[in-house]
Amino acid sequence: MTTLIIGNSRTSEMVGDLAALTPAQLRAGGCVAQRMLWFARDGDVLVLPFAPPPEYRDYVTGLTGTDPDTLAVVVPPPGRLGTEILAPDRLTDPGFLRRLRHALGDQPPHEILAVYKDVTVTGLARALAAETALPGYPFSAQAGDALVNSKAGFRALAAGAGVPIAPGTVVTRPEQALTAVTDLFDRGHSVMVKLEFNGGGYGNEILSRTGGVAPAGAPRVEVLPDRAAVLSYLERRWEWLTAGGAHRLVVERFFPDSTTLYAEYLVADEGARLIGVGELLMEPVAIGAVLPAQTIGPQTRAELLDGAQRLVESLRVLGYRGVVSADAIHTPDGPVLFTETNCRLTGSTHVHLVLDGRVVDADHRDERVFLERSGWAVPSFPAAVERLAAAGLGYDPTSRTGVVVTSNEVDADGTVTCCAIAGDLAAAEEMHRRLGGLGPENLR
Repeated sequence: MTTLIIGNSRTSEMVGDLAALTPAQLRAGGCVAQRMLWFARDGDVLVLPFAPPPEYRDYVTGLTGTDPDTLAVVVPPPGRLGTEILAPDRLTDPGFLRRLRHALGDQPPHEILAVYKDVTVTGLARALAAETALPGYPFSAQAGDALVNSKAGFRALAAGAGVPIAPGTVVTRPEQALTAVTDLFDRGHSVMVKLEFNGGGYGNEILSRTGGVAPAGAPRVEVLPDRAAVLSYLERRWEWLTAGGAHRLVVERFFPDSTTLYAEYLVADEGARLIGVGELLMEPVAIGAVLPAQTIGPQTRAELLDGAQRLVESLRVLGYRGVVSADAIHTPDGPVLFTETNCRLTGSTHVHLVLDGRVVDADHRDERVFLERSGWAVPSFPAAVERLAAAGLGYDPTSRTGVVVTSNEVDADGTVTCCAIAGDLAAAEEMHRRLGGLGPENLR
């Protein structure tokens, strides 16, 4: 039974205006799409923005036990944005559809797994007569995934489900934003403003009346000492904050020194299954994760899972099917406050379902900590793997410990993403510390 795997790792509902992405950002999106190889099994068909480097394909399939020679990779022709991401025009190209049908043996796939199930993906499922292969097709075909990935829609969903969220509101006009921001300022709080659609913290900005506030969950802090400064900021940034007035804006209280947590689920018709609880690493935006979460106690975990389960059940009743990450912050004074839901494959789904499921087997998974971080600078993917082996850091299938290179961004920014798998957090951190000593000069 064939699974059709679609690496649409950047869509407008994930990262905002695609046309505004830089060439480097587009290339990085294409490199991240190659991570879909982790989900492949023998005989599957992958749709990727460009062909994966053979050495990366062989490395991944070697760890998952997949025969790379049984996989088919179909790359659509270039589109308006080039060859780096699977923009909608590439997935609707008639020539691509003919080649995809041929790769599938002129039969509908048994299952479709996409990073994000937008209307382009549902249209592709319809063109292949494979509507039943796409989980939640009726909901997604009505643009439902945009509804449940909206940060503005999230606040309504959470409030309706009785799930705690940060004080704030959703606005549609600059004067509403001015009132919301100054009201929080007057109460002595800093503010986070969030684009309705974006990810990784890059669609967020922190506003403060005074300096000295460190950014977390957003790239920068804007100091606005008075009402006039807030008004000036909104006039300058309104186009960006609302995608030219097309989207709503979230204004909420910012909680410094919070821990960012998530609970990830797989939602099916019969119910939702918890697949992992983790902690995001912010510097100041997301650069990795550790799972299971290591810094929270039983009470905090219980609060996280209580709210997450209520959110996920609300999404299930609406008709959403697939992966959901319910994100939250553990604030310094104790409460867990939910911040958004990501209804798509996340940056940690491959860790939960593949590394902690296929690479590390069930007999060991409860005894392992997974610490994934991006940004290890290397001149090439093969050199990175070779150096890991020479340093004794490569993943050992016998001990079920070591470093796995999970994502290859060498062509985008000269780095790779690595996941350290160890018996405890200290050992995983030590592996990453040792990685830091394997600089580019030692990898040539």
